[in-house]
Amino acid sequence: MLKLDHLTIIAPSLAEGVHHVRDALGIDMPFGGRHPEMATHNHLLRLGDDIFLEVIAVDPQAERPAAARWFGLDDAKAVRAAWDDGRRLGGWVARSGEIDVVLAWHGPVFGDKRRVSRGDRSWLFAVPPDGALPMNGLAPSLIDWDGRPTPAAAMPDLGARLKRFEVEHPDPARVAGLYDTLGLADPPDILRGTQLRYRAIIETPHGIRILQ
Repeated sequence: MLKLDHLTIIAPSLAEGVHHVRDALGIDMPFGGRHPEMATHNHLLRLGDDIFLEVIAVDPQAERPAAARWFGLDDAKAVRAAWDDGRRLGGWVARSGEIDVVLAWHGPVFGDKRRVSRGDRSWLFAVPPDGALPMNGLAPSLIDWDGRPTPAAAMPDLGARLKRFEVEHPDPARVAGLYDTLGLADPPDILRGTQLRYRAIIETPHGIRILQ
């Protein structure tokens, strides 16, 4: 089974992403680190014992990687268009301790396994060959922490807790079928909407807030 690991704000720049979260949640996210294999960097916010929020963007100080970056970040125009349209919570990540087994069944959805790192932690992550989000964002990305626990519990606790995670889509039955086929243990709540859009309802020290 796959389990929700973290939510991802895919930002044109790290500063814009952090500012958006500050406006939405009233919380300043701590800096996470850099991913040298992907030439990206992030900020992280704990949302529970095993769930967190990530803001990720291209690291302008890093050399462009040989392979495509994750989360569709190489397509700067598409990232900006989604951002300006208000679709800033653009992706999410599901974890498995058996990434090779999952990819044997669903490799065309998730892509190819790659080893990435941040600081002293390394893990396995599946990325489609072109770096795009799986199924244009409808499916989660796939992570395997390679025998280590999720880093969420070691992050500072700033009082944020994920209460509900939702996806809007014109065809909810299709989405439900996909998530069932992938074996997701805790998929988002599925609502009918005009386009693909994610929404997180988060309890904060300032009350219930919505992030999207």
